[in-house]
Amino acid sequence: MKILKTLLLPSQLAFILTTAITLAHFDVIAQQKALTSHERLTKAVANYLTTRLQSTQESDFADNINVSVTPIDSRINIPDCTVPFSFDVDPATLQQSYLNVRVSCDSNNWYLFSSAKVTRTRTIVVTASMISPDTVLTSSHLTLADVDVKQLRHTPFNDLSQLIGARLKYRVREGQPVQSNMLCFICKGDRITISAVVGAMRVKTSGIARQDGVIGDYIEVVNSSSNKSVIAEVASTQEVVVNL
Repeated sequence: MKILKTLLLPSQLAFILTTAITLAHFDVIAQQKALTSHERLTKAVANYLTTRLQSTQESDFADNINVSVTPIDSRINIPDCTVPFSFDVDPATLQQSYLNVRVSCDSNNWYLFSSAKVTRTRTIVVTASMISPDTVLTSSHLTLADVDVKQLRHTPFNDLSQLIGARLKYRVREGQPVQSNMLCFICKGDRITISAVVGAMRVKTSGIARQDGVIGDYIEVVNSSSNKSVIAEVASTQEVVVNL
């Protein structure tokens, strides 16, 4: 059996590609024209809110934002506007779940209020299974998941490596967000190393933690040699640092 192959000349290939791109362009235009003025305005409100909300995000924890705009009542007359519609939302309400946006046309003093529901999720570290109290965390205990920010009451974590070696204070179920109140890198009663930094010199001694703490926290520790208490910064699961 012979297989026939048709070879296209460069000019023929270019013509086919140009035709395909042109048809795709007209298809997009046709879809846009198929939207009613109410649908176009609803979509514009969603785009406006998404842009506003994204611009207010913190760099450390960028939320995944979903905006659902209530369809504009088809009985409302939307006039032709000779200038682009203006959108405005009260900045004080941007962290709320339900928002109202004022849509107006400056050329004819027309306006309406459009309502929207905002859902925010955040990609953070959660438990991969049920974990018992006093478990020292490893990568197998943890995974990343999108969590509704309304579930978060304490500082979450977005990097699994930040939590390796930390210890859980109590039992947690699978899929629970790992937050700062749930764990300690150094726990009360732990024997730790106290490093005192004096200029370029570092002196080390042993001590006991009087408080729980995660990395970056300042906790009370007792110098085992002098039996004196000092406030030191948690540097790792075994060391605190005192800057003198």
